[in-house]
Amino acid sequence: LTGFQCLVSTLLSIWALSNAQSDSNAPVIQLRLAGEKRKHYEGRVEVFYNGEWGTVCDDDFSIYAAQVVCRELGFMDAESWSPSAKYGKGEGRIWLDNLHCTGGEKSLAQCESNGFGVSDCKHSEDVGVACTQKRIPGFQFIRNQANNDESLTVQVEDVRIRATYSHRRRIPITDGFLEVKDGGKWRQICNEDWTEKNSRVICGMYGFPGEKRVNMRPYKLLAKRRKKNYWGFSVNCTGNEADLSDCKLGREIELKGNHTCEKGMPVVVSCVPGRAFAPSVSAGFSKAYRVEQPLVRLRGGAMIGEGRVEVLKNGEWGTVCDDNWDIRAATVVCRELGFGSAKEALTGARLGQGIGPVHMNEVQCSGFEKSLTECYFNREALGCSHEEDAAVRCHVPAMGFNKRVRLSGGRNPYEGRVEVLGERNGSLVWGTVCSDSWGTMEAMVVCRQLGLGFASHAFQETYYWQGDASADAIVMSGVRCSGTELTLDQCLHHGRHVDCPKGGGRFAAGVSSAPDLVLDAQVVEQTTYLEDRPMYILKCAQEEHCLSSSADNADPSSYRRLLRFSSQIHNNGQTDFRPRAAHHSWIWHECHRHYHSMEVFTHYDLLSLNGTKVAEGHKASFCLEDTHCNEGIQKKYECANFGAQGISVGCSDTYRHDIDCQWIDITDLKPGDYLFQVVINPNFEVAESDYTNNIMKCRSRYDGHRMWTYNCRIGETITLLGS
Repeated sequence: LTGFQCLVSTLLSIWALSNAQSDSNAPVIQLRLAGEKRKHYEGRVEVFYNGEWGTVCDDDFSIYAAQVVCRELGFMDAESWSPSAKYGKGEGRIWLDNLHCTGGEKSLAQCESNGFGVSDCKHSEDVGVACTQKRIPGFQFIRNQANNDESLTVQVEDVRIRATYSHRRRIPITDGFLEVKDGGKWRQICNEDWTEKNSRVICGMYGFPGEKRVNMRPYKLLAKRRKKNYWGFSVNCTGNEADLSDCKLGREIELKGNHTCEKGMPVVVSCVPGRAFAPSVSAGFSKAYRVEQPLVRLRGGAMIGEGRVEVLKNGEWGTVCDDNWDIRAATVVCRELGFGSAKEALTGARLGQGIGPVHMNEVQCSGFEKSLTECYFNREALGCSHEEDAAVRCHVPAMGFNKRVRLSGGRNPYEGRVEVLGERNGSLVWGTVCSDSWGTMEAMVVCRQLGLGFASHAFQETYYWQGDASADAIVMSGVRCSGTELTLDQCLHHGRHVDCPKGGGRFAAGVSSAPDLVLDAQVVEQTTYLEDRPMYILKCAQEEHCLSSSADNADPSSYRRLLRFSSQIHNNGQTDFRPRAAHHSWIWHECHRHYHSMEVFTHYDLLSLNGTKVAEGHKASFCLEDTHCNEGIQKKYECANFGAQGISVGCSDTYRHDIDCQWIDITDLKPGDYLFQVVINPNFEVAESDYTNNIMKCRSRYDGHRMWTYNCRIGETITLLGS
């Protein structure tokens, strides 16, 4: 037995040694994220091997492989991965196929595969990943493989503008030495090869629309006195990049102590802030930002610097179609409005559907235009619907707004008693806000200031939330906001002379943030049809009042003519959509064997062209659940077994056309032209951030046998043409 143990031990040692050798002998590769990226931390996976860049096939790829990719690139983790060339088709060799990773490998080269260059894939199968934005502290980036390759991008842990002592109290920080964090240490960049285009990218990252020249004299004096620690590379930006990590890595600079930058000094960056963010020594702001005679605006966004892009043309606001919509066009919009470069160019009406005309399509910008209206667009390309409305999320300056207000005592981070930093006896202390005159507009400003999106409720009594006892005293009263302010400080209020007749305590102000439901108009239009259904199998639906009143006296052998359709309702807000009624008060409907959590969830109506209702249906919310969720979001609500009901943020609840009551009874309808209307949450039972996108209207034509449904739009208006 001892000899057998010895043999096993020897074999295990040989296996471990060979395994270690196979790991150490794995080829050294270089990775990058490329293609049609929306963010700098996502894209098509490309591998540099044997002197050339190639791609990875999506066959057998998994989240574990995505984790290896992201960590090898210096990111903490992977969020998701995408097959089928989501980020565009790559070029060159497909280096890896049938990858099998456990997630613990240090390099993609260590994962099992067919071997380098062995693949039966096409570039239509190129895989992409989305990583978390957070970098691995102290990560050592490999740069020796592709140094001579022009397309290697800058990879560092972090970037900052380090202000001088005299500028550190200014908000925001617009001027200072540029430093990058690499290998866990902050380092300066030599300014020998530095250009204004590089500065433009840095300023854009930090929320500033442009760069300006700087007086170098004081910085030269400071640089002489400070110990320098230079980064070993220069940077080549075109000026259009959304992030420094999208810029090309420049030449390698030989590090020789403090003499690295013999002909220059550390890079200094100076940025021009947008009007909303003019630097101030104090933290107070006199008034909110308003653009003078704007041609472009953002709508439907919860936070400052985000929203659906709208353009003014011939006196009418309209939207922009997302065909060809990219980060360059989005950045032109952001800079035009006084923000930095774009973080994301959003498509598919991700920030809500607009109303009115679609003014621009197939937009192409160089990135240096002063306004989106200067960019090329296809005047002939028509037919875009509001389901394709383009939107942006812009970089905005770090103003520290969120550090001056907090929510306390709520059941989750999105609700609670409002507590603000206020001055008392010459020092800043946390205290509550008087709820006199406290309403939705004030709550909206608090949610924006905290980065929580839209407000759902403004509370004038908060006794049920146990806030911080040391912050019970009222420090702000008489607050009145217009809703456009960036902070509660900017709203009108009593100042230092607090006046709150009711006092604080239970009457302190509170907020909670909101969901936002949007109906997919395209799904309705594509699934509409007529069905003649016999009365004897509609008894259950009749009991639940899903037929018109004439059905009460109908012969059991007769038929009802039903206009049927599917509806897909998406939660585009910041918090989950939950029914107002608690579990115990839901009503059991024996006929359909389900609970109703909201007695009326949607209204379905047919109207004459002058607005008179001619046929109607109603949809009780027999089941609110997550039918489908966006990539990376887990389903939370399921109706089975008396489960929790709701619609999660980023998820949709789909009512298929073949479900009972998913119709309008048009048995008594005369042939003609009509308006088909769907309204979600019609009684405003649940608070939402935006009710304007809860209504959908279509044109309908009925000839007595068939029904045509067309021109479905989200919003309050519809063009009554073609009748």
